[in-house]
Amino acid sequence: MHLVKMNSSREWKPVVVMVAVNFALAMVNLLLKKVLNEGVNQLIIVTYRQSISAIFLAPIAYFWERKSRPELTTRILFQFFFTALIGVTLTQYLFLLGLQYTSATFSCAFMNMVPVNTFLLALPFGLEKVNLKSNGGRAKVLGTLVCISGALLLTLYKGMPLSNPHSQASIHITNHSNMLIPAKKERWAIGSILLAVGCLLWSSWFLIQTRIGKRYPCQYSSTAILNFFGALQSGVLSLMIERNRAMWVLKGKLEILSVMYAGMVGSGLCYVAMSWCLKQRGPVFTSAFTPFIQIFVAIFDFSILHEQIYLGSILGSILVIAGMYVLLWGKINEEAECAKQGQAAEEAPDCNQVLPVTNQPKVVLDQL
Repeated sequence: MHLVKMNSSREWKPVVVMVAVNFALAMVNLLLKKVLNEGVNQLIIVTYRQSISAIFLAPIAYFWERKSRPELTTRILFQFFFTALIGVTLTQYLFLLGLQYTSATFSCAFMNMVPVNTFLLALPFGLEKVNLKSNGGRAKVLGTLVCISGALLLTLYKGMPLSNPHSQASIHITNHSNMLIPAKKERWAIGSILLAVGCLLWSSWFLIQTRIGKRYPCQYSSTAILNFFGALQSGVLSLMIERNRAMWVLKGKLEILSVMYAGMVGSGLCYVAMSWCLKQRGPVFTSAFTPFIQIFVAIFDFSILHEQIYLGSILGSILVIAGMYVLLWGKINEEAECAKQGQAAEEAPDCNQVLPVTNQPKVVLDQL
């Protein structure tokens, strides 16, 4: 009985961690939206955010992982530089630019496509394998399709307002929709393209980081190095694009606290937690929780910012949660089937592909 409880705890620990991570990232998105409205440059936000995160994690990584840290070779440094460019600099810049061109709710809804992108990108690289003859394989496909349906519903269908139909926010949104002139529509379309590319890069980061995590398994050290390269890259790009030195000055407590929180929590602790979950459960599991950001943002908008909640947001969120539950059940079901096979799991290709980041597939449940 005690062993069953331990396995259950190890099984649900990554779930709790990823829910907490996406709650923190939702707070980051709301705070950064306010900072962008104050006119702060996107690349400057990324530079400060990554710099704060690197400074915050460096001493923790040094003392916590100094005995277990592997040798930092030139090849690993190059891989960190590349993954920082993909998953930090370009992803955050494109997302913030798309956020400025569109809206916070629309941007977060676009991020709901990250789990689907990750799953589809993982298939040709052999990081995920779908066996349609098994219940787990069919559940993974069904969950992916349900997640896509929920994301599309969140994006394309607004529906009727569920409360405060005559609120100031509702009137503002209605007037904004009616005043979308062709130039504004073109700007909205450009923002959508930027968000789509950013989400694709973000999905790619999960796959790349999975490979790097096997060669350099120290989460704190790898995240500190990743953020250092991200700060360096975004700083160079911001100096090339924005020559006005006054843009580097943050004005007001909100801007300073928002950037500090985004750096220490959003780019620091959250990336550490995601790297840990990547090593434990793989890229598809980790990215499957991304739609929770949309749900948390909607809750914050309604309860704190008093924004309007629409029927489409509720229905889409229900579909997203249902799709994630089905997809995760499919992965757990496949893992359980592989674990039951014992020694035969080493020779079965389907079982070896279920958790690509696990070094010993035959004892996969003991490592969760």
